[in-house]
Amino acid sequence: MIVYFSGTGNSRAVAELLGHTLGEKTEFISPALDLTDEERVIWVCPIYSWGLPPVVVEAINGAKCHSHSKHYLVATHGDDLGNAHRRWRRIIEAKGHDAVAAYSVTMPNTYVSLPFFDVDSADVEKAKLAAMPGRVAEIAVRIEAEERVDDVVRGAFPGLKSAVIYPVFKRYALSAKSFTVNDSCISCGICARGCPTHNITLTDGHPSWSDNCAGCLGCYHICPTHAINRGSATRHKGQYHYPNR
Repeated sequence: MIVYFSGTGNSRAVAELLGHTLGEKTEFISPALDLTDEERVIWVCPIYSWGLPPVVVEAINGAKCHSHSKHYLVATHGDDLGNAHRRWRRIIEAKGHDAVAAYSVTMPNTYVSLPFFDVDSADVEKAKLAAMPGRVAEIAVRIEAEERVDDVVRGAFPGLKSAVIYPVFKRYALSAKSFTVNDSCISCGICARGCPTHNITLTDGHPSWSDNCAGCLGCYHICPTHAINRGSATRHKGQYHYPNR
């Protein structure tokens, strides 16, 4: 079984391709997963500020798993993941399960909420997407072989990023209070339909956000008129979502 979380489509694309390659079912993450019939569980998710999305941590902690299940992580990221894979391993092992391997797949950048952070150039985005199928095929072979490995891109100063920056992200970046919508909104509702935590409703034809934000920025990226921003940090920046999301 492949369990995935995705905000802008990168992790969903990886999960679906991996599922097709391995002949595994794919299921979107939920708070009360019953995986007691699954001897192999592959968790696919993005990395947010060098850590696991809190919604993923909550789902793993709440999941009911087979007593002898083997677990794998396939994380997507724009540049690197710090020590996020180590956190995943600790969570799995604390539940008494076997954390066999962790892999990462480099995908186009989506995090634009900080100064100097923006989406990739068109050429970089194209190169990352072109490399993804080969990387997923490699990971599938190694999962089938039950190879025990951490094959991830940690980047520079991984401990600092995951231990210092990630907690700041969790504290401040999961609030939806700073989202705004301007007059270019066409009331299409794409943001509400695409929100992975169902945190957006339309009020008088315009989006309003509740208190269950995952911090994925999917609403910002998928808006066809670029009407949504997160404070002033995202203004004049690019948008990205996986093709055919």
